Amino acid sequence: MATVRQVQVTFDCAEPERVARFWCEVLGYEVPAPPPGFDSWAAFEQSLPAEMHGSAFAIVDPNGVGPRMFFQRVPEGKVVKNRVHLDVRVGTGLVGQERLDALEAETVRLEALGASRVQLLVADGFNESCQVMQDVEGNEFCLD
Repeated sequence: MATVRQVQVTFDCAEPERVARFWCEVLGYEVPAPPPGFDSWAAFEQSLPAEMHGSAFAIVDPNGVGPRMFFQRVPEGKVVKNRVHLDVRVGTGLVGQERLDALEAETVRLEALGASRVQLLVADGFNESCQVMQDVEGNEFCLD
């Protein structure tokens, strides 16, 4: 029998802390405590070489259920659609107008945080409605 392993979701981005703090607000995640021996992440960062400053950031589920999310700075910008994306489950169990209302309410909340709406995919008899969005750096995700 295979061993179940934990996973980490990693985002390539230009501004790791900015993108990480956006996802904290979306998911209710938090920034973990700094490494032992440091009273803050800023103090830890100052211990690193200058070229490493601002190069990475991580967030965690405060309940320990969801995966750790890691954000790393890369030199290239985003140029194509994500091959993997997150579905943020805000309408689970809802159908019709009730689901559309829940998706719209969360869309408005996330737009205030810097997200952009891309396309509303309306229920088609097989799939329920979902709202395609982009985060603060253009990474696609769905409100599902």
